[in-house]
Amino acid sequence: MADMKHLTTIELEAGLNEIRQSPLDDGVLKLIVRRPQVGAREVVEEAQLDLSEGLVGDNWRIRGASNTFDGSAHPEMQLNIMNVRVIALVAGTDERWQLAGDQLFIDIDLSADNLPPTTRLALGSAIVEVTAQPHTGCVKFKARFGSDAMKFVNSAVGKELRLRGINAKVVQGGVIRVGDRAKKLRP
Repeated sequence: MADMKHLTTIELEAGLNEIRQSPLDDGVLKLIVRRPQVGAREVVEEAQLDLSEGLVGDNWRIRGASNTFDGSAHPEMQLNIMNVRVIALVAGTDERWQLAGDQLFIDIDLSADNLPPTTRLALGSAIVEVTAQPHTGCVKFKARFGSDAMKFVNSAVGKELRLRGINAKVVQGGVIRVGDRAKKLRP
């Protein structure tokens, strides 16, 4: 993947209106990315979500987490979900979306007001639940998309809209496919 010019804060902020037009209750799953090992990405059209494994074939469970007492995988960080309008803005081209490190890219409003923790989304035959664990930009995100992108997703507006994305967990296993509806379930 060719290097891309990183957008400035002004260019990124100009995309906020488009991001704010994301569907509230009924979006579309646009990309599924498995991470079979650290640094590797596998784009798939169809995948299995599992209660204990998360995205089957992803390294979430094996990789573990630095924020658990024993280094095991964090159960509230099974899936990383990012808004497609945000990644399209910061990445520039579709081929670069997978560099964000997230597994699911959905055209839906991920803001805290729209999808507070415990909100559930139906995806294909699976159901996922938004968790309270924050999802923030990291050093790799900064290297791939620029320091202005990192500041943008972690700004006050970025945190409110959850521009870097959300964490979720599988509460009902099932099959998901690119093009599936992502429907917010009512309590």
